[in-house]
Amino acid sequence: MILGTTNEQLGVMKLQDALRRAQSIGLDLVEVAPTANPPVCKIVDFGKYRYDLSKQDKDRKSTASKLKEIKFRVNIDPHDYGIKVRHAEQFLDKGNKVKFQLQFRGREMSHKELGDMLMRRLKDDLSTMGQVEMEPKLMGKSINMTMSPLPVAKRKRKFTVENEELPPEPPDPTEAPDSDE
Repeated sequence: MILGTTNEQLGVMKLQDALRRAQSIGLDLVEVAPTANPPVCKIVDFGKYRYDLSKQDKDRKSTASKLKEIKFRVNIDPHDYGIKVRHAEQFLDKGNKVKFQLQFRGREMSHKELGDMLMRRLKDDLSTMGQVEMEPKLMGKSINMTMSPLPVAKRKRKFTVENEELPPEPPDPTEAPDSDE
């Protein structure tokens, strides 16, 4: 089966006829599906064909997930924790793996149970977005854990929703209302 330059079917023809037709146009005859019966060939510019194949290959490679890393400390502020969890949610939502590293410094090493509690809390908070690939493990002066994203249909954001607006701030009750009395 021979396909023309605009993918129109030219029918089944002998190899010599197909080659002659391609050369008369100034293009090449490329075998696209050798396992089909009859084999499928296409009349194209071979250089452009190879370029298109390399672009498709590059597009396939770019969808591979990246590994993002987020670092924590044992005595992290609740607001900072919320921001880091929100970032982790965004990374998991984009299909990236996330590596969490909880660093201990100095005397913090004597309170490893606080680090374990923080990692468990992190795992529970992100359970709707990802699954634990590597369980929390103490390595030297840090605890590491890796999470990979859940399938798109099963993901549910807990901490942020796209284009979320902040609610208006309530009036401060300590301030006196403006009055001209």
